[in-house]
Formats: sequence, C-alpha cells, structure tokens
Amino acid sequence: MIKIKNVEKVFNRNTVNEKRAIDNLSLEITKGEFVTIIGSNGAGKTTLLNLIAGTYIPDKGKIIIDDEDITTLPEYKRAKYLGRIFQDPLMGTAGSMTIEENLAMAELRGKRRGLGWGVKKSKRSFYRELLKSLGLGLEERLSDPVFLLSGGQRQSITLLMATLSMPKLLLLDEHTTSLDPKTAQKVIELTDKIVKENKLTTIMVTHNMQQAISYGNRMIMLHEGKIKFDVSGDEKQKLTVEEVVKKFGTELTDETLLSASVSR
Repeated sequence: MIKIKNVEKVFNRNTVNEKRAIDNLSLEITKGEFVTIIGSNGAGKTTLLNLIAGTYIPDKGKIIIDDEDITTLPEYKRAKYLGRIFQDPLMGTAGSMTIEENLAMAELRGKRRGLGWGVKKSKRSFYRELLKSLGLGLEERLSDPVFLLSGGQRQSITLLMATLSMPKLLLLDEHTTSLDPKTAQKVIELTDKIVKENKLTTIMVTHNMQQAISYGNRMIMLHEGKIKFDVSGDEKQKLTVEEVVKKFGTELTDETLLSASVSR
C-alpha cells in the first residue's frame, strides 16, 4: 500500500549543525495495517511523517502510495490520499468556524467544490450521528464555534475530520500528548475504534510506549533515522514495556518513553 524506498533526509548539510534525520530508510506498510512508531527525541519519527505528507521532500529515495510515486508531489496534492492529526489540538480545526462547518470542510477535502449552501439538512443529520458516536454530547452543539471546545473535544473533532473522507493513509503525530491522561485515553480508544471499524491504514507516532505496544498490529522503533526494531502479530501482543526498555534502553533515552515502564 505504502512503500518507502531508501529514503534519506539531511538537515543543514555540510555544516556543523548537519543532522541526518532519516538514514537510508526502507519500509513497506500493507493496506489496513495499524503501525505505531516510537523512538527518543530526534529519532526521526515526525520527520518520517513529514516526508510522507509532503512537508519535506526527501534528498534521496522514493515514496509510493498505491503504486503512485508521490516523492515530489506537493503537499496540497497529497491531501486526497492522507488524513493527519497533529500534537496540538488547535492545528486540526478552524476555531472561528462551527463544528458542522469544520466537518463539512473536511468532507470536501480533495473534491471539487461548488458555490451551494455549505451544510444542508441531510448533512446536518449525518454529522449529528457521527458526533453521537464520540459520547461527548457534541451532537447538540453543531452550531457552536470550535474555539469554545476543550482540547480533548477539539482533538476528537479533528479525528472525525481526518477520517471522514476515508483517507488511504492516516497519520497520527503524537495526537494525545497535549491532553490530560483521562482525555488522552478517551481519544486513543476512539482512534482505535475508528481505525478498526474502517480498516484504515494508519501510522501513529507516540512517546507513550504502553500505547505503542497496546494499540495497532505492528510496532516500529526508530533510532538515529533508522529502523531499530520492527515487530508485529503475536510477537507484538506478547511484548511488555519492561522487555522493550531492557533490550533497547540505551536507544530510548527520552524520559517520557522510559517513564512508561514505571507508570503501568
């Protein structure tokens, strides 16, 4: 479904600040896989997502989605393939627009747009049912501006927006990190539900090692721009945080990752 072939990305090349963020990385993800990615700060996690999304263009290598080479395709032209949720809940929604307007805008991503009225009665009913699935009472607040919502509510709306048009690939960039623990758990459970129900191909970057182990059917660890560990299936299900820390503790220097081993 997605193939990353010998991709390299170097920042500040030929300077004292040169940083090889992605180092000759190759990766293939099949349709319907839910891949979690962990690694310390600077391991290349977000850079990898940025390369897939088109925010950065690789220095070398190719990125292919459904047999189409998108390596040099501009970011806006990849929108029809991708859904993405960022760490900051404010980035995925337009705060001055209402909930229903945000959902309508997301539904039209990658489609031709006319000049008709934005939200029709039938669509309003559809959005109400969608929001009801969140269990947050937002189905009664369709006309509320999004800026009135909490961070968790906004991130939940963003999740609906990112998956409304059924993207070929869903990118989750530490999308629960900025939320309090209770809200983060609600959002990750909702994420898992939506991904499973729609069989969405998903890549989730996280600093929470327990999340990386508990969710998805494949886990990858990045270190210095390379894949250090790639596990799936029954082997992944049997993993524990303690085992991963014991085996890769020197690579997992980030306190956020390591703290997961004692917070269970």
